Amino acid sequence: MQEINADIQQVLAQALSAIGLSARWEQRAFPQHTGDGYVAGLDPEVLPALVGCFPGALSDVLHDYRRQHAGKSVLQLRVSVHVGPLPSSGLGVPMVETHRLLDDEKLRNLLKNANPQRTNTVMIISQRVYEDVFQSGLDTGATISDDFAQSIARAKKFAQPAWLHVPGLDWGLADRSLFEVPEQHTSAFSSSAQEAQQEEARPASAPSFVQLGNRNNQAQNQYFYGTGDPR
Repeated sequence: MQEINADIQQVLAQALSAIGLSARWEQRAFPQHTGDGYVAGLDPEVLPALVGCFPGALSDVLHDYRRQHAGKSVLQLRVSVHVGPLPSSGLGVPMVETHRLLDDEKLRNLLKNANPQRTNTVMIISQRVYEDVFQSGLDTGATISDDFAQSIARAKKFAQPAWLHVPGLDWGLADRSLFEVPEQHTSAFSSSAQEAQQEEARPASAPSFVQLGNRNNQAQNQYFYGTGDPR
């Protein structure tokens, strides 16, 4: 587990360096190990680059990692991105919600069912992140909004709209009926989301993580944005 975590930090640093975010990574807030994953907070200004350029860069680095470590278990990563105000400790509702996004079963299945030699990265972002990035008009590289498939992220009592992304996948070629898409402006969903948010707002213990797969290492990687103490 220690070796996996060290490898994760290395590939994260390389991928962020490739998109010009090394300095921001060095200044990350509330970095934490999660067993087979890693979590940290970055300045909200980098959100378009993190959503638009980072997944592809991370996938490239992981492919290089696989080639350089022939015979070693393939490293795959699930990534969740959420945005919201957090104190310097990182403890708060956005932190809990990002863990819940990462635990979404559909996200897990995307990586579980993928050929690890071809697909090593899957991402989920919150509705707020999707709107902030793609309504801002800021540069997201070659990534466009249609590269994300809308769904409902569910974990425990959490249920919120979210968007799924697999670098290199054209969702127009996929069966979108596989995903539960939220109805627009329905009171039923709003009520469900409010109940989930109230539940998530209660104090919770640190999330636990279970390593998936048999011959492949499937790790977790989470990003949060805190405006309470941007460092």
